[in-house]
Amino acid sequence: MLSEFDIIDRYFTHPSPGAVLGVGDDAALIKPARGMELAVSTDMLVAGQHFFADADPRKLGHKSLAVNLSDMAAMGARPRWAILSLALPELMVRTDEKWLEAFADGFFGLAQAHQVDLVGGDTTRGPLAISVTIIGEVATGKALRRSGARPGDDIWISGQLGDAALALAHVQRRIVLEPGEIAGCLSALHTPTARVELGQRLIGLADSAIDISDGLLADLGHILKSSKVAAVINISEINCSAAMKQYLPQALALECLLAGGDDYELCFTAPRSKRKKIETLSLEQQIPLTRIGGICEGEGLVVLDATGNTVTLETKGYDHFHV
Repeated sequence: MLSEFDIIDRYFTHPSPGAVLGVGDDAALIKPARGMELAVSTDMLVAGQHFFADADPRKLGHKSLAVNLSDMAAMGARPRWAILSLALPELMVRTDEKWLEAFADGFFGLAQAHQVDLVGGDTTRGPLAISVTIIGEVATGKALRRSGARPGDDIWISGQLGDAALALAHVQRRIVLEPGEIAGCLSALHTPTARVELGQRLIGLADSAIDISDGLLADLGHILKSSKVAAVINISEINCSAAMKQYLPQALALECLLAGGDDYELCFTAPRSKRKKIETLSLEQQIPLTRIGGICEGEGLVVLDATGNTVTLETKGYDHFHV
């Protein structure tokens, strides 16, 4: 059976040209560029909680880094370094070395695409769990934050919402998708695209930003709380796929769209004066950027349907301790 150090040497020791010292010592050494602040974020994925135990390891490797890249995108930061910790079942290490190879391929494929160096981590025996810490750089004082939204701001989202949650509902047999709908929704769930470059381009345009990981209502709610403002959004303005539109306004589909989570798109606010620049950015990035409402004074979030009636949803978003 592979030892802990065999696993590290064989699958997770790669060159790290962006670090002073990478994998192989008691700690990594990194040096931010002049005039930069460090942005740091950690996400943990646990089998049975965030993914099925039989999940495709290559896609899981991709997603474990993608969810962290999305946090960097929300801050407008350039991701630079990552730390990976794995808890691995003993049986997997004994009998399924191909799992490690495929997971590493998925992880490093995305890391190389974004020039992220893996500079350290840990491995231990236990129930399958993956923890990634990512470190990025952003110009001093320029990071996008949740606390900058102002009354009069437009509320924008990137991409399309709801497909990942719709895919999960299909896998859990709470809904049955048509064959032509399944592939796109499963792709959104298993191999999300982090909007890293978009986040960096939003510096100077957006007043606040967050990535949509727990659901639009929950994550926009974090912006409102941090910024001490209120908002009104319209469901009919939310960009979604043809598959999602097929099932709206069913209650389950509406929950997937507004509170399902796992979208890893950006929600941001920006002054009305920035509309043209944001529309131009959308064309340049070839990413749909859609206005879904506005920020106002007060507290709370009002959700309207196409007829202007208020929509109430019991579930606001994913909560690890209320599932």
